[in-house]
Amino acid sequence: MSLWHAFIFGIIEGLTEFLPVSSTGHLVLTSKLLGLLQADFLKSFEISIQLGAILSVVFLYWKELLVDFKIIKRVLAAFIPTAVIGLLFYKTVKNFLLGNEKIVLWALFGGGIFLVVFELFYREKPDVVFQLEKISYKQSFIVGLFQSVAIIPGISRSAATIIGGLCLGLKRKTIVEFSFLLAVPTMLAASSLDLIKNAHSFSSDQFIFLIVGFLTSFAVAIASIKFLLFFVKNNNFISFGIYRIILALSFWLIILRR
Repeated sequence: MSLWHAFIFGIIEGLTEFLPVSSTGHLVLTSKLLGLLQADFLKSFEISIQLGAILSVVFLYWKELLVDFKIIKRVLAAFIPTAVIGLLFYKTVKNFLLGNEKIVLWALFGGGIFLVVFELFYREKPDVVFQLEKISYKQSFIVGLFQSVAIIPGISRSAATIIGGLCLGLKRKTIVEFSFLLAVPTMLAASSLDLIKNAHSFSSDQFIFLIVGFLTSFAVAIASIKFLLFFVKNNNFISFGIYRIILALSFWLIILRR
């Protein structure tokens, strides 16, 4: 890996972390395109630079995360199932799922089809929840269960939580913002766990790569968050579903069939 690679990964992470397209899936496919082997450091790098994107949420939503305890308690309720499932399956995900291009492509493809079909049939309920603090603890917990499915690379944490929230009767903008906030404890826990287990094996150059990827993803993610909030005002996610399908098919035909 080089600094240029770290910069590219940071851009892709920042662009895709909060969109329903799977940032992890994009990082895995990017490493394939760049010819980088899925070594332990690269897997840790792909997990850790997500902290940069998460910091952008803290930067934009610090009041909700640090001051509004009604919202904080709901975010923590949603985080519980993800934390439990993540701890139980950490080794399985990192050793067998993360870096597996075929699993990523199937998840991207299947998730894309599901997004398109879901949006074609979805109709917003008249009594939708508009405010974050009005989300019930039960709804929060169930959204967390939906998020847990995204331990499979390529599913998309954002897509899982947003679809879960829409099914539960939350306003699209409301669940998008809740998904942003839920990303903070989720990715902070995942990145911290990985760094605690593996940081001792990183070289000084590798720490520089992490810093470059972190700062780049932070800057790009701020723009990505603002774009998504603007996008959901008048659009559904069919275009993202179609993009996922095209991306998966393209990689099957171009990369894996070489």
